[in-house]
Amino acid sequence: MQPDTESHPVREASEELLRLEGLTVHFPVRTGLMGRKQFVHAVDDVSLDVQAGETLGLVGESGSGKTTLGYSILGHYTPTAGRIIFDGNDVTGYSGKKLRELRRHMQMVFQDPYGSLNPRMRIEEIVAEPLICHGVITDRDELRNRVEQLLTMCGMPADAASRFPHAFSGGQRQRIGVARALALDPRLLVADEPTSALDVSVQAQVVNLLQDLQAELGLSYVFISHDLSVVRHISHRIAIMYLGKVVEIASTAQIFNAPLHPYTEALLSAIPVPDPKSGWHEQRVQLGGDIPSPITPPKGCRFNTRCPKAEAVCFHEVPPLEPKLDGHWVACHLVAPLGSGGESAHKAAELSRSAPQTPN
Repeated sequence: MQPDTESHPVREASEELLRLEGLTVHFPVRTGLMGRKQFVHAVDDVSLDVQAGETLGLVGESGSGKTTLGYSILGHYTPTAGRIIFDGNDVTGYSGKKLRELRRHMQMVFQDPYGSLNPRMRIEEIVAEPLICHGVITDRDELRNRVEQLLTMCGMPADAASRFPHAFSGGQRQRIGVARALALDPRLLVADEPTSALDVSVQAQVVNLLQDLQAELGLSYVFISHDLSVVRHISHRIAIMYLGKVVEIASTAQIFNAPLHPYTEALLSAIPVPDPKSGWHEQRVQLGGDIPSPITPPKGCRFNTRCPKAEAVCFHEVPPLEPKLDGHWVACHLVAPLGSGGESAHKAAELSRSAPQTPN
């Protein structure tokens, strides 16, 4: 799929739907011969927001914490610290009846379209299940009509309702998964790698469907992926995660045209280029080693063990996530903050104006 940011411009500021404040999620584990208790630092002090009708892309390598963050938003994991604010209400740690009610407004689109649908249930039963569980519709005919409406909305024929999941392709199953997620009229969808198991051509169809539904229903998305090309096509803003922390947040255009964090630069340089003569990625950024263990993350900047630009301060002090340019937040000691007049900030501003566009 070829990205096209012009078809999905950055939104103007609007109503805030979701805000995370210092969200932290640690999991206890036993390690060593004596079974010493330690903690996996899955998510550490993450703060971000999602506006109504906006798509926030969440990007990072495997082990970066992006999926844990997505599940925490939906209440599957109880935060160790921090707050989750949804539609102006603090919903941190909701459980039982409160969590059940919250999930009417937040739903998940899963990564695996094959494993997320019960093979023993007809499509009508699968899509209707949330409506029945929450007691939204009890009349059988009304329920059938609602299922057909949802399937049609997601590009599936109405007669699909009477069939079983094995009768459909991966792309069709993902459309059915989206239909099920929309059954309760949620305001927010967390999409966890929803296209990674699909062929490239089918990926584009699913992404286009999500965009159409967003325009029609005013949905907000947290779109989790390791594929920056897909994220660029659908996202208004992008948050880059590394080892449990957000290291950069900016508009999609800013991330692709003038990345400021060395990790973001490395991710962008790894994107395959259809035309090698285009001049894009003239110098590929090579990262050494693997992501450190989230049980014992590095002191200071967590990227310091792999960063080609690391300086002494990076090994001792945690860089705060702060604005470096207008609307561009970065956690890096090597980029001067907004208004400081530092050389790095001036250089970033110059790059923002003059950087070449990625190929379309």
